[in-house]
Amino acid sequence: MAAETQTDGDADGASESLTLVQAVRDGLHTEMERDDDVVVMGEDVGKNGGVFRATEGLYDEFGENRVIDTPLAESGIVGTAIGMAAYGMRPVPEMQFLGFIYPAFDQIVSHAARLRTRSRGRYTCPMVIRAPYGGGIRAPEHHSESSEAMFVHQPGLKVVIPSTPYDTKGLLTSAIRDPDPVLFLEPKLIYRAFRGDVPSESYEVPLGEAAVRREGSDISVYTWGAMTRPTIEAADNLAEEGIDAEVIDLRTLSPLDEDTIVDSFKKTGRAAVVHEAPKTGGLGAEITATLQEEALLYHEAPVERITGFDTPFPLYALEDYYLPEPARIEDGIRDAVGF
Repeated sequence: MAAETQTDGDADGASESLTLVQAVRDGLHTEMERDDDVVVMGEDVGKNGGVFRATEGLYDEFGENRVIDTPLAESGIVGTAIGMAAYGMRPVPEMQFLGFIYPAFDQIVSHAARLRTRSRGRYTCPMVIRAPYGGGIRAPEHHSESSEAMFVHQPGLKVVIPSTPYDTKGLLTSAIRDPDPVLFLEPKLIYRAFRGDVPSESYEVPLGEAAVRREGSDISVYTWGAMTRPTIEAADNLAEEGIDAEVIDLRTLSPLDEDTIVDSFKKTGRAAVVHEAPKTGGLGAEITATLQEEALLYHEAPVERITGFDTPFPLYALEDYYLPEPARIEDGIRDAVGF
C-alpha cells in the first residue's frame, strides 16, 4: 500500500491534546461506547486502571462485566479471550508488559493465530492483545523487552506498533474492528513523552500502511515505535551536514508495507533500519532481505542495522547505551551514505 507523508494526523472537528497512553484509553473508550461486544480484560485493568493507567475510568463507566479484572495468569487471560472472540465478542486483553506474555505464547500462536485456518473460515478470532513494551524507563529486563520479531514470524497474527497519539487511537480502532487477532504493542518510553492532537470522534488508521515521517533523497531509514523520534532527530541533525534522510515509520510490522519500503529505497539507493530489539533475527534482517529480493539493482551500499545488542536487556547503568539514540543513529547513517 502507498504511504502518505505524515508528521501527525489531521482531522476536522473537535480534538484533544493527548499523550500516547491517553490515546490508548480514548481509543478503548470510543470503541466500547460504539460496540457492546468490546470488552477489556487483564490484571488490574478494572478498579486500578492498569499498571500505566491506560484503562483508568473505564471500570466506573462500563462496569465489571466489560472491564474485567483477571487472575495473574497470562495463558488463562488469552485463552479466555480466544473463546470469547470465537463466539462473537471483541475482547481486548492486556499483558502488563510484553516480557510477561510468554506463558500465553502457546495460546497466541497455536490457537488465536490459527483459528481461521483450522476451522476453514467458520470461526475468526477478533481480539486485540495489548502490551506495553520496550526499554528506557529504568525497569528490570522482563519489563523492557522488545521481542516483536517472535510474533511477526507467526502467520495469522497482525503486529502493530504506534509512535504518535493520533496513530495510537486510529490503529487501535482498526485493530479492534479487524476480524483476526492483533498484537498491539505500546512503546511505554513515549507513553507520556509528548502530546498530539487526537480527534474526539472515531476514526481508523489502516493496518499495513507505513507513514513517511520525513522525506529525503540520500538514504531511507526504517523504524517504528519509540525509535521514531530519535531517528527523526538524527535525520534533522544530519541535514546540517548535507545528508538528506527519508524516515519511514512502519507502524504495522505484520503485514509489512513492502511497497513503501521498496519505493523509498529505489529513490535513495541506501538504507538503514533502527530498532531497539537485539540485532540477530530482528526485523532489520527481514527488511534487508526484502530490499535484496525486490530492489537488488538499486543498492549503492550495504544496509545498516542500528539496533539493540544481542544480550538480555541490561539494568539501569547500561540502559541508555543499549538503546539506539540520535548519535549512534547518525553514525550508522553516515556509514551507509559514505560507503
